[in-house]
Amino acid sequence: MQRREVVVDGARMVGWRAGHAAGMPVVCVHGAGVSSRELRPLVAALGGAVRAWTVDLPGFGQSGKPSRPLELVGLSDALAGWMAAEEISGACLVGCSFGCQLAVDVAVRHPELAGALVLAGPTVDAAARSWPKLVWRWARNSVREDPRMAPLNIADYRDAGMRRVLSSFATAMRDRIEDKLPYVGVPALVVRGEYDRLVPREWAEEVTRKLPRGRLVVLPGLPHMIPFKDPGALVPLIAQLVRDGVPVVRHG
Repeated sequence: MQRREVVVDGARMVGWRAGHAAGMPVVCVHGAGVSSRELRPLVAALGGAVRAWTVDLPGFGQSGKPSRPLELVGLSDALAGWMAAEEISGACLVGCSFGCQLAVDVAVRHPELAGALVLAGPTVDAAARSWPKLVWRWARNSVREDPRMAPLNIADYRDAGMRRVLSSFATAMRDRIEDKLPYVGVPALVVRGEYDRLVPREWAEEVTRKLPRGRLVVLPGLPHMIPFKDPGALVPLIAQLVRDGVPVVRHG
């Protein structure tokens, strides 16, 4: 993959790119407290089929560290600014976990940047908007995750610092993604792993119902972090969405 560095509003943002295919680009957005480390395997796998990107949001990974942790709007505006700097528009935004909340926010507030959405493990539902509930779900899910992800998480937490990590989780809990979903005007694919304990099936179905043009796919045998555990499972879904779009499914 090609490492790229741009400056957005005076701050350094570092991203990675793979592939040179024409057509709709793909931008993968990482979750709370972590960086793009967990998404680079997916970007590498996508590179054979589409033009794919991922980026470290401000405060995380190799990007610059603002003096104060950014709230959701600040993070999504930084993502939008980075896309503008890289001349990316009309992209398929692939969010993972908290990245789904950022992808939805960008699609609603910066609609010119989004051509489609993939919400892999969308968080956070109303039933989990407290620290005890979120930690309990995380603990139940962690036993299913790829153990190779643990050292990457530790490195991400070290790079960001615990103040910023905890702030990002608090931001995720405060965001009412369900209020924005009806305003997403592009085709959207909701993806849930069968063994995802952070995202109950009922919540994934509710997310899909609220999207004007949504479809749900449940991938068997997989936990929350599908892009790291089995990126190959996502590649054909994303490639088809980029190529054909999701059939319009309207929910009453």
